[in-house]
Amino acid sequence: MPRVLVVGGGIAGDAVALMLGRAGWEVTVAEIAPQLRGGGQAVDLRGDCREVLAKLGLLDEVLSVLLFQRGAAWVDRDGHRLATMPVEAFNGNGYVSKEELLRSDLARVLHDATNAHVTYLFGETVEELEDAPHGVSVTFRNAPPAEFDLVIGADGAHSRVRRLRFGPEETFRRPLGLAHAWFTLEETPKTPGIDGWFLTHNAPGSRAASVRPGHRGEQEVGLTFPATTLPPRQDREAQFTLLDRVFADVGWRTPEFLDAARRAPDFALDTLDQIHVPKWHDGRVVLLGDSAWCASPLSGLGTALALRGAEALADAIADADALRIPHRLSDALTAFESAMRPRVDAAQRMFPGRVRQAAPRTELGIQAAAWLVRQVQKPPLAKAFGRLMGDRGHTQLA
Repeated sequence: MPRVLVVGGGIAGDAVALMLGRAGWEVTVAEIAPQLRGGGQAVDLRGDCREVLAKLGLLDEVLSVLLFQRGAAWVDRDGHRLATMPVEAFNGNGYVSKEELLRSDLARVLHDATNAHVTYLFGETVEELEDAPHGVSVTFRNAPPAEFDLVIGADGAHSRVRRLRFGPEETFRRPLGLAHAWFTLEETPKTPGIDGWFLTHNAPGSRAASVRPGHRGEQEVGLTFPATTLPPRQDREAQFTLLDRVFADVGWRTPEFLDAARRAPDFALDTLDQIHVPKWHDGRVVLLGDSAWCASPLSGLGTALALRGAEALADAIADADALRIPHRLSDALTAFESAMRPRVDAAQRMFPGRVRQAAPRTELGIQAAAWLVRQVQKPPLAKAFGRLMGDRGHTQLA
């Protein structure tokens, strides 16, 4: 029985682990977090996400944990709406889908489905990867060394597997000029309700504060601002200080969000980057998901690419014998890249226009973006724009 190591227990990692485990392979997942990760942004089920989850037999379970969604709205510093886009816009292909759930809920569904097929090593990652005569010899941070027929690096944009096997992160990272913080705000009796709306306030200087539906009694917050480097991830206080300084004069609910960030157990802050790796496999090591091709959260396609990529990789190496014959494995991994490259290239071509739309620099730009949201929903633009968004499976507007 072939042995496969998946490094990273996120959406891409758990999905490919589930597929290979069901195919009868011995699958181990090494996840650096001490337990299943919480938090994260909302996931849109349109397009590839729905198709792959249906094939896995998980769609009904995922649909049972959808969030209540009314649509998206952009507000000024006093909370007055500048523009809205309901979920019904463009025949359901607008900015927000009526079928969205939290990334943590999708991760839990995938993880629970793997339980009978996959061994998990939480609080674990890899320290060394060395070629062996018939596989890859892996040195873990804590667990005993082991040898695997294939190593899949699905450990995100800051991939350790990619650094060990392909080179330093700086070689592949393409900064988009923005950083983003996201976290869960626990509601109190004084917390303003959002009634299913994804609300965004843009402020001059390419800053944005947003809030969207979460679990009952919670709201999911995002703070976006210009940056290509940040304080160390371990220095949480420096991160909070940076946010306080950058958003000091931003109105609406921003002071409330800054206060909530310090109490949120799932607070995360990172730059918005793309990852461009010329070749996703080297011998018996292959990259998957954001490790290979991060298009950034601004693309709206991260989860779709992760699920479709997991399917493409599992399909390419469906023949277990390919893992034992080097040239057949190389051919299979090349076929995986050929299948995914067009999708990834299309997702990554959405910039830099998307960056300007997400975070206008000036008050005039903010007003122009709101005006555009209103105009594209009017005939005859609505019909043409609806066809365009239907082809993409989502919108990249605003």
